[in-house]
Amino acid sequence: MNKTRIGVLGMGNMGMSHAKRILKGNVPHMELAAVCDTDPAKLATCDENLPGIPQFKTGEEMIASGLCDSILIAVPHYDHEKYTVEAFEAGLHVYCEKPGAVYTLQGLHMIEAAKKSGKVFCVGFQQRTNPTFRKIREMVQSGELGQIKKVVWIVTNWYRPQAYHDSSSWRSTWKLEGGGTIVNQNPHNIDLFQWMFGMPDEVLSTIDYGKYYDIEVDDDVSVLMKYKSGTVGIYTTSTGEMPGTNRLEISCDMGKIVLENDELIFWRNEVSEREFNKTNTAVFPTIKNEKIKIETPKLGMQQHDALLEDFASAVCCGTPLLSPGVECINELTLADAFYYSDWQGQKWVDTNNFDHEGYYKALEEKIRNSTYVKHTATPAAPVDMNSSFQK
Repeated sequence: MNKTRIGVLGMGNMGMSHAKRILKGNVPHMELAAVCDTDPAKLATCDENLPGIPQFKTGEEMIASGLCDSILIAVPHYDHEKYTVEAFEAGLHVYCEKPGAVYTLQGLHMIEAAKKSGKVFCVGFQQRTNPTFRKIREMVQSGELGQIKKVVWIVTNWYRPQAYHDSSSWRSTWKLEGGGTIVNQNPHNIDLFQWMFGMPDEVLSTIDYGKYYDIEVDDDVSVLMKYKSGTVGIYTTSTGEMPGTNRLEISCDMGKIVLENDELIFWRNEVSEREFNKTNTAVFPTIKNEKIKIETPKLGMQQHDALLEDFASAVCCGTPLLSPGVECINELTLADAFYYSDWQGQKWVDTNNFDHEGYYKALEEKIRNSTYVKHTATPAAPVDMNSSFQK
C-alpha cells in the first residue's frame, strides 16, 4: 500500500484544516477519500473547499462505505470513543484528534478495541514531532542529566477570549466538552510532561472555574506532582493571561535546562551536584558550569502534517508510531487526576491506582448539577485553526 485512504469525520475547524492539508498533498502517504459531518451547513462548505470528495451524513455510513482504510476523528470529545471503537470493529485504522477521550474509562475502552482489531491507533499529539521536545526526552532518558530534581512548566500562552468560548455550542461545558483548558488546550503539554519525564505517582491541584470568562469549566490551573524518585513537578496554566508565558525549567544533578522563546539553554555543571556534595567542605561553594545553547534541527514540515505522515507510514509501511494511541491513557489519567484532586478538596491523588469509576461518577455529577446557560455567537470571520497553535 503506497497511500492510506482516509476519511475525515467531523468537518469543523480542525477537521477541515486536516482535510485541506491532506488534499493539498502535504501528507505523502495519505489520500483524502471521504468527509463526513451531521451538519448540512458544514458539508456545504466542503463543496467549495474539497471539490470532488465524497461526502457522508453519518460516521456509520462513511465507516461502512468501503472508501476508507483509515478514519481521522475530529468530532467533539465525548464522541471520540464511539467512533474509534466503531472504526476498529469495521477493520479500519484510526487517527484520533486530542484528547483521546474525556475520561479514562473511555480511553481504556478505545485501547482494548485497538488491541483486539490489530489496527494502527494514533492520537494527535503532534507536539511530539517538535525536535526540541524530542531532544529533551532523549537527554532525560540517556541519563546525561543525572537525577531530575524539579520540573517547572509555566504554560499561560493558551489565551482564549470570550469570543472563543462562545464560538461553538459544545465548547467550555461539562456536558459537551468535558472540561476546559485541561481538556482542550493543555492535553499537548500534559502529554509532553509525562512523555519527557515519566508519569508522576501523585498529583495535587488547585483549579479555578470561570475565573476570567463566562464559562462553567476550568480556565486557571496549578498542579504539584511527586515522583517516587524524588522528582517534583510544578505545572501551571491559564487561558486568561495576555501576554502569556511558555517556560520550561528542569533542575537536575548536572545543572539546569531552560526552554523559552524557542531557545533551549543548558547550564551544564562541571560535575554532578550530588557527587560534588559528597566531598565538598566549603560552606558557600559554587560549581563551575558552562552555558550551552542546544541547537535542534528544523522539523521541515508543519507538525500536524508530520504526525499524519507518521501515522500513514505506520499503516503503509509498518513503522513505529511516535504517538501511539495506547499511550493516551497516560495523558487522560493525569488530566482526570488534576480535576479529581481539586474536586475532592485539593487532596493528593494516586495516579498508579487511579479511581476510574470514581472520577466518571464525579464528572457525571458535574453534568447533572450544572445550571450554566450556554451563550453562542457566530465568529465574525472564518476561524483559522493555525492561529491557535503555539508559536
